[in-house]
Amino acid sequence: MAVPQPVGFYDVTNPATRDFVWSAVRRNYYDLGVRVWWLDACEPEIQPGHHGNLSFHAGPGAQVAGIYPRDNARLFADGMARAAAETGRPEDGETVLLCRSAWAGQQKYPAAVWPGDIGPTWEALRQQVRAGLSIAMAGIPWWTTDIGGFHGGDVRDEAYGELVVRWFQFGAFCPLFRLHGYREPRPEVGWNGTGGPNEIWSYGEAAYEMIKDVVLLRERLRPYLHTHLDQASETGLPAMRPLLVDFPHDKTAWTTEDEFMFGSDILVAPVLHPGARSRDVYLPEGATWTEAWTGGEGGQTITVDAPLDRIPLFLRNGAALPIASEGA
Repeated sequence: MAVPQPVGFYDVTNPATRDFVWSAVRRNYYDLGVRVWWLDACEPEIQPGHHGNLSFHAGPGAQVAGIYPRDNARLFADGMARAAAETGRPEDGETVLLCRSAWAGQQKYPAAVWPGDIGPTWEALRQQVRAGLSIAMAGIPWWTTDIGGFHGGDVRDEAYGELVVRWFQFGAFCPLFRLHGYREPRPEVGWNGTGGPNEIWSYGEAAYEMIKDVVLLRERLRPYLHTHLDQASETGLPAMRPLLVDFPHDKTAWTTEDEFMFGSDILVAPVLHPGARSRDVYLPEGATWTEAWTGGEGGQTITVDAPLDRIPLFLRNGAALPIASEGA
């Protein structure tokens, strides 16, 4: 049976093919000023997904298909570096590659990764926390997620609105912060197709006020975030990282999957279940912790309030950061 396939793929492992593709990209995009790239479907997204049916320059698909996203990013990074060398403008070689997938060694290139077309569910949100921490430990410090999930979700559904608010709260403490999704109602797929509304004001007035506060919080933390993203680019230490990175001697830190450090000073404990208005938080040994919103202090494991408009955050060793807005 024929399978509709709206995209085509090239042999990314063939150097001559990469040169040919880059020549077209350079002529039609780079030379016109484009410097940042969204590299979608770079698994590759073949249908049916049987890599054993493929043959690459580097070898049988069953053996080498996994390197596709890495060498796809390599094409753009190497091409831009060569172009910048030719023009004598090093800044023209700087880029960010938003990649839907990654492979070992991709940290060599300026790849920011997101997890692809995930569902609009609480389980998907919980998975994003683990996935972001896993990819950080794999050596890629640039991570983001489709806030609200990609496929589906109806902005008129109040229950879905709760998920979106909680997802925004988590997203604000990812290295990259982005809203992206194909919402209901869905039209017929086509070149001009678009899903339902997906702006931050699309989810109703109450949700909008909470989402807006999250966006403003992210903006207040921009200098702090930039410091840690600079550190990530220089040393590889990810801004979003498991507790075990900062607290290697704390055994519980090694098994905690639903909290993380955001830089050196903020412990983030996202709310990951519907209807939850409190949650247990583990505070690692070796630091003093202050609840960012109230100034309260606690022991190693505490239960904190988490109303819908608040994500539990803890500041390490008295760090002074602009969590609450002035007058809040």
